[in-house]
Amino acid sequence: MDIVILITTLAILTETSILVVRKFKPTVSRRRKVYVDTSALIDGRILEIAKTGFLDGDLIILKSVLLELQLLADSKESDKRTIARAGLDVAAELERVVNINTEIIDDTDGPRKVDEKLLKIAKEEKGAIMTIDYNLIKVAEAEKIETLNINDLALAVRTEFMPGEQFRIKILERGTGRGQGVGHLPNGTMVVVENAASKIGKEVNIELSKFFETSSGRMFFAKIAKKNKK
Repeated sequence: MDIVILITTLAILTETSILVVRKFKPTVSRRRKVYVDTSALIDGRILEIAKTGFLDGDLIILKSVLLELQLLADSKESDKRTIARAGLDVAAELERVVNINTEIIDDTDGPRKVDEKLLKIAKEEKGAIMTIDYNLIKVAEAEKIETLNINDLALAVRTEFMPGEQFRIKILERGTGRGQGVGHLPNGTMVVVENAASKIGKEVNIELSKFFETSSGRMFFAKIAKKNKK
């Protein structure tokens, strides 16, 4: 009788072991692939998004995207060099984020233009493109390719800024209107500042006056503040 009990016990233990092995057997990842374009890397907010763990796919960076940034980083224009180098730094930091898998793939074959490569590969792999490039988004929509617009995400979770609020920003470039300068709020929102064209490269106190929301993002208009509000 004892032998029968022992054999039965061993059989149960063996079956349990098999079930445990099956339960914890690694499976092939079926997560969607999110292809990151140049504008998303330059923008930089993708790094903070990745750190939160909210992204539900693997980030894929094409080698051609990095080469495009490298080309800009070698530009004679200091502004282009600065933003391109920042984009390369973001790409390097993404590989260190533990919450998400980031992979750089070689895409030397196929179309020469970076956007064409992104569209081609994303469509073939049934992936999504992360970008803030308005024109790329429109082409992707026509091709039935999913896009993740960082500007849309920022609008959804933004802290509301109101006309009359004051901020200190750096004027980065001239605006399209006469005498206008352009800078950005802490969350990346573009601000067009009246009579600030002569302040390029300098930090100024501004007062928000009005804003517009478009499919490519939110844009504020402001004026140089006469004095700080406490």
